[in-house]
Order: sequence, then structure tokens, then C-alpha cells
Amino acid sequence: MRATARAACLGLSLLAFAPAWAQADANSGAKPATPAPDAAPPLTPLSDEECAVWARELSFARSVAEHDTKAFASHLHAQAAFGAGRPQPTRGRERVVEQWAGLIEGKTLRLRWYPTRVTIGGDGEVAWSTGPALYHKLDPGAEPRYSIGAYQSVWRRDGDGAWKIVFDDGLTPRPATEAEAMAFERGRREDCPRR
Repeated sequence: MRATARAACLGLSLLAFAPAWAQADANSGAKPATPAPDAAPPLTPLSDEECAVWARELSFARSVAEHDTKAFASHLHAQAAFGAGRPQPTRGRERVVEQWAGLIEGKTLRLRWYPTRVTIGGDGEVAWSTGPALYHKLDPGAEPRYSIGAYQSVWRRDGDGAWKIVFDDGLTPRPATEAEAMAFERGRREDCPRR
């Protein structure tokens, strides 16, 4: 995988257009994303602390939607590792921000995601979040126009109490239909399913 070469062509890539955790070659063994359901399953109620991570995940996604590099970086632990399941993940806040620059800019590809599950474990200072991710190529003639994947992030509470991403990875995106993209949008919710 040559993320640098791909970035030169498009900013970042999803199989040629997504961040490192979404890149995979045919021999990687990565699992393809499962199809988007027409109706989202009911969400498991979460604790107040898990809802704080839920809100932080939505804030992280919003930083990309709003093309805000500074806000994006503020969600990352200084030693974050993206593409954590790969032999050579992207390490460090500055390098992750550099690699995501094309997606944050959002001129050729729009990435949206949201949480569907959050779990806090261990000493209460570590959390895991997951949910679907939708890639939308903005070129009107692009085929496929949409791809759907999923992400998984591990968060750690920083010394100032803010949740920061330590590890991030995901499933390889697969082509998606317009109906699946609409189902993705319908599944998004801002409000955390509290206990």
C-alpha cells in the first residue's frame, strides 16, 4: 500500500480514496463491510460516560464535515495510531492529520460516519466506538458514487478529561447503492440512547 502515491492523486483514498484504515489490497485478508440494513436495529442503552464518548465521536465526524483541521486534530491523542490493524499504521497526531488532509478538505470525496455502539471498559478511562461510514465521490460521473464501510475507534480519557482517539481502524468499504446511502443517512442519530 502506497498511501503517499494515492494521496497525490486524490488527497486520500478509499481503496484509492479513503484513509489508511480503509485501504486494502487483494491479499490483505480484510473483511468487506456488511450491507447497510434498510432499518437500523434498536440501539443498546448507554451510560452517561458512554454517551460522552458518543458525543465526542459525533464531534469528530463533524470536524471532517465542516472541513476543520484544527478540530479534527483536537480529537487525536498525540500518539494515535490509525490503520491500527495494518502492519505499518499511521502513527502520531501530525502524521494522521497530514494523511487525512484530502478528506478533511472534502473537495473530491466526502466521508461521513456516526456511532452505533460505545463501550467503556477497564478502569473507565478507555472506550471503544463503532459504526458505519459512508464515502461519497463528488465527481458527478464517478462510479461507484457511494461506498460503505465501518470504523472502530479506541478512545482514552486525557489528563484534562477529554476523550482522545488512540487507535482507529475499520472494514474495507464496498460499493453501495443510492438506496443504501439513504439508509445510512436515516440511521444517523445525534441523541445518545441513554440508560
